[in-house]
Amino acid sequence: MESSPSPASPEKHQRRPRYRGTHPRKFHEKYKEHDPLKHPDLVQKVLESGKTPAGTHRPIMVNEILEILDPQPGQTAVDATLGYGGHTSQILPRLLPGGRLLAIDTDPVELPKTEARLRSLIDLPPEALLVCHSNFAALPRLLAAQGITGADLILADLGCSSMQFDDPARGFSYKLAGPLDLRMNPNKGKPASEWLGSLTAEKLVDILRDNADEPQADLLAPAIVNAHARQPIATTTQLSRVIMDALHRNSSDDEKVDTVRRVFQALRIEINAEYGVLDLFLRYLPDCLNEGGRVAILTFHSGEDRRVKHAFQNGLREGRYTAIAEEVQRPTRDEIHANPRASSAKLRWARK
Repeated sequence: MESSPSPASPEKHQRRPRYRGTHPRKFHEKYKEHDPLKHPDLVQKVLESGKTPAGTHRPIMVNEILEILDPQPGQTAVDATLGYGGHTSQILPRLLPGGRLLAIDTDPVELPKTEARLRSLIDLPPEALLVCHSNFAALPRLLAAQGITGADLILADLGCSSMQFDDPARGFSYKLAGPLDLRMNPNKGKPASEWLGSLTAEKLVDILRDNADEPQADLLAPAIVNAHARQPIATTTQLSRVIMDALHRNSSDDEKVDTVRRVFQALRIEINAEYGVLDLFLRYLPDCLNEGGRVAILTFHSGEDRRVKHAFQNGLREGRYTAIAEEVQRPTRDEIHANPRASSAKLRWARK
């Protein structure tokens, strides 16, 4: 006699996550901010407070960029630094019908999330959005691989995404406790915690000066190198503490925080070879544009802006561009008030 199958055991009830108060402090606890479609009211409150919801990024100077690039149906565009896709979400619909956008990003963690989000938000044919995991120094090769001979408009937003800064696990922010990593692509190279062990104080002085104009490089570099030799600096908070302890006692709290920010910036730029990548991108940029094509670049510190400014000026003198921005553009006061992270942004453009 066959035995009757035993009834399936009921699934164990899963309790929904508990949302701690109205303003949870830990990144992973802000699950409502991570899901704006389910919790639009909360997300709007966060935006109105001048903050960026967890796991998102607020695009900067969108209207100014749209005016410069002037996307039209049927054109080919490039977003060289896709990030959260805020600029692309505004550019891509203006290219339809018949247009296409090549989206590039070096971050393998955020890139698939952004592609899925864009395809769900915008009704577009699959071939209208081409996504490449790469840094933008490879733009000529990436265009050729897609059979694109030139772009009508190119955008590069050189700032880090809020998703990277706000997630402690990525190790970008001095404000949050996490592993000292600082890599845009966590699958490539060494995290900052290991990389520091290969530096001499003399080399670190150069890095702090070249990448962040750090006035106290001579004081900070040996302090960081010696501290790492005594005990490896493994976390963001450890590095912040070493920097704070090395500074003079008469330094104000604001001065100390500014110094910590500059050191993190300098190390991030070096670990990701950001200046070298930008120099290659700027060198090949005119050849990637169609005649009459426009490029807009957002920078966030003086080292980036100097390179863009000089590349555009040299390109104009050499006849590779027909026009460039006479003055740098800055965000409006209203935008800075609504999004304080926009305060350091500078926008330059050029036309072939």
